[in-house]
Amino acid sequence: MRKTSLALAVAASTLGLSLSNVANAAFIEDSTAKLDLRNFYFNNDIRDSDSPSNKEWGQAFQLNLQSGFTEGTVGFGVDALGLLGVKLDSGSRTNKAGRSRTPGVLFPTDSDNSAVDEFSSLGLTGKIRVSKTIAQIGTLQPKLPVVVFNDGRLIPQTFEGAQITSNEIDNLTLILGQLEHSKGRASSNTDSLAIAGAGAGADSNKFYYGGADYKINKDLLVQYYYGNLDDFYKQHFLGLTHTLALGAGSLKSDLRYFDTGSDGKNGSVAGRADGYLGSGYYGNGVTTGEVDNRTWSAFFTYSLEGHALSAGYQQVSGDSNFIQLNQGSIPGQGGATTYLITDRQITNFGRAGERTWIGQYGYDFGKIGVPGLTANVLYMKGDNIKAVGGDQKEWERDLTLSYVLQEGALKGVGFAWRNAALRSQTSSGDVDQNRLIVSYSIPLL
Repeated sequence: MRKTSLALAVAASTLGLSLSNVANAAFIEDSTAKLDLRNFYFNNDIRDSDSPSNKEWGQAFQLNLQSGFTEGTVGFGVDALGLLGVKLDSGSRTNKAGRSRTPGVLFPTDSDNSAVDEFSSLGLTGKIRVSKTIAQIGTLQPKLPVVVFNDGRLIPQTFEGAQITSNEIDNLTLILGQLEHSKGRASSNTDSLAIAGAGAGADSNKFYYGGADYKINKDLLVQYYYGNLDDFYKQHFLGLTHTLALGAGSLKSDLRYFDTGSDGKNGSVAGRADGYLGSGYYGNGVTTGEVDNRTWSAFFTYSLEGHALSAGYQQVSGDSNFIQLNQGSIPGQGGATTYLITDRQITNFGRAGERTWIGQYGYDFGKIGVPGLTANVLYMKGDNIKAVGGDQKEWERDLTLSYVLQEGALKGVGFAWRNAALRSQTSSGDVDQNRLIVSYSIPLL
């Protein structure tokens, strides 16, 4: 496990430079600070199995400080992200015989295989601005088609690296970056990068990415992105989103295409023998091998007076599953998000050969006089999954109900219930899952 000093050094020197010149009022005046509170209960019930369930409860504190920039042609700034997770309840030990529940979902485990009482981390990011271009070095949380940080548990995942974002040309955003390490959503430690299926010790500390978002007009956005995890895979992404006024409502179209192939050691027999593998189905009972995947999807949403009705389809082709960064092969670093329309509460329906149909309905009760209350139900059905013993099927149903208090002393407090059921012939099995979340954001600056 590695601790990075680059981000700390850059951030510290930047902060010192900024504060040494009190005339740079914008550095202070444009600064923001907030404390986000998240109370999270997680219940994952594995059905028709002797495996223990996952039941954990915790409280998270997320302090987010963002400075302005010093004045001048070249402006300097620094951001800080402090994360603390506190255990309120958890399972016993992961290796205890006869246990009915097991820890390790919201919290890291200690040397005795029980959940720790608390865990924390601090991330610093130095930043430089020239005109409409900003460079960041340190802790990053990218949310792009080729890399998405995970925020599905108590505290969010973070990455360490550098990124440049440029908006010099109207309606065009250019992004270029490199990531070196990740800190999982249930970890205080940074570690290298990998993908699902990788063998022990097979990792990388270089993920290169870049791309462009071009807004042709207010209703049409086109995207191209590229991602490359050294010695594992190269990925190209094309995307298009369009909004069309249709009657009294609007129709939004979301089209995505990924083309992913091997890179470096994953592309050689010797490299794959060393554990540089991707997951999928390669025939004859082989479930790991060379990355080879093409995935496309189409998702359409019609919105009208608080109603949102959606339908979509996704097709995964090639021998491997859909591939993006996934630290699950590295102890303590599990949990990942992919940029798929099917990446929902329990699984992402991205297995080799899988075809998925999606139906979704959402409603905003503010349209009938109950502002802050929303509901959403989704159903996905996947088939044609390549597997040992023949094609497999799965389905998932998600239900979300959320409410944000609109007035009073607790104004802004949010409540959410997320219920999901998965029935799968794959290794994911049959799962019933509930999440109860209470959240509140306190502005400090």
